[in-house]
Amino acid sequence: MNSNQQGFTLIEMMIVLVIIAILASIAVPNYQGYLRRSACEDAKGTLIGAANVMERFRAQNNTYPTVANSAAALGAYAASPVDGEAKQTDIAITASNANSYTLTATPRVTGRLNGLGTLTITSAGVRGGTGQLFNAAAVPPTWANCGGL
Repeated sequence: MNSNQQGFTLIEMMIVLVIIAILASIAVPNYQGYLRRSACEDAKGTLIGAANVMERFRAQNNTYPTVANSAAALGAYAASPVDGEAKQTDIAITASNANSYTLTATPRVTGRLNGLGTLTITSAGVRGGTGQLFNAAAVPPTWANCGGL
């Protein structure tokens, strides 16, 4: 053996690359799941905030805003997250009259929740939705735990 060896052998470099690949194969999916769960919880929070905007409007005007002026009435709560540029869901008034409303959070096509369903909330506080975002089996039916996404 030559005692003046410098640097790494090809085998040592390959072992390091295999270890990095294994760590990346674990870390990347976990991070993707974290981003999806975060977007889900943010959509829920924004939907509750939009419901508060609706109630504030009714307290001031003795009626709820209409579907036609949905974006103007909801203001910053018309998309989730409220702050930041990467919007994941759109919040809209999907049904409204003087005494009741329904708000719906619909994932954007480019968002992390695309294809997972919708979330809704009514003026009575009833939480609904479709797909994986909604837990129809719960008693009473409610929004799904975002941890399962």
